[in-house]
Amino acid sequence: MQPRILCADIGGSFIDFAALDDQNSVVYRNKIPTPTHNQHDFLQALTALTTAYPHIPLHIAMAGTQEPETGRLLAANIPCMDGTLFTSLLTEHLKRPIRVANDADCFAMGEAHFGIGKGHANVFGIILGTGVGGGMIWQGQLVIGGEGVSGEWGHAPIIPHLPHLENSTPSFQCGCGQWGCLDTFGSARGLERLHKWHGFPPLDSRSIVQAWEIGDTNAATTLTTYLTYTSAALAMVINTTGATIIPVGGGLSNAHSLVHALDLAVRKRILRKQNTPLVTPGTLGQDAALLGASALS
Repeated sequence: MQPRILCADIGGSFIDFAALDDQNSVVYRNKIPTPTHNQHDFLQALTALTTAYPHIPLHIAMAGTQEPETGRLLAANIPCMDGTLFTSLLTEHLKRPIRVANDADCFAMGEAHFGIGKGHANVFGIILGTGVGGGMIWQGQLVIGGEGVSGEWGHAPIIPHLPHLENSTPSFQCGCGQWGCLDTFGSARGLERLHKWHGFPPLDSRSIVQAWEIGDTNAATTLTTYLTYTSAALAMVINTTGATIIPVGGGLSNAHSLVHALDLAVRKRILRKQNTPLVTPGTLGQDAALLGASALS
């Protein structure tokens, strides 16, 4: 039986490919290394994955953004495709309809349509992993901003840089060029950075959370700072968007005690009263972005 749609979650390391039937069940799946530095090899990899399914649409989740006005892709982790008219290029090469969206947006789409956000009109999905990302879903549709940027709550100077008060607050320089972005302290690497900023011996994020769970005082200090700033930023997002569910993906979403603590902290800081969980781990795991890509229109 021919699948309804093909989906690919393309990262800097791997392409996770799946063919889905009318019930959104996986009928074929494959995972291959991503050719990041040679455009011909990249296109050939997608050709090899899709050639058995001629003319069937391919929907893609990938890190980076695509400018709606020009179609130009901004994807730093796949240099060979950065700056290309990605959708047009793939459409011509693969001879099929192509849809492309940011992987965090696709995570949010997946959880909104098939996961913990199903039944909610207004979903803001967040990624707490190597970086901090997000996606906004309204009435089942992905909200796309100017130049393809939306849901990027990880990049804004949440903690302003105050040179005359150096080191008084955890204001770190971000890869985007600003200082004090949520991405610099709300991610897994950011949690590790906060731990060192407090003067504690370096630990990886998993060890910090595990130490906090058993009552370690150093880890508790770090997590208090983490939860204070991260919940404040997320409360602002919720008050602004009116989202009624916040699915969490990324590596830190596996630390359910941390997500629960973040949920409690956020619900104390938003304007509306909510007695049920608001910030909660996503339920689709590694399938979220693939399934979300399938729902792109």
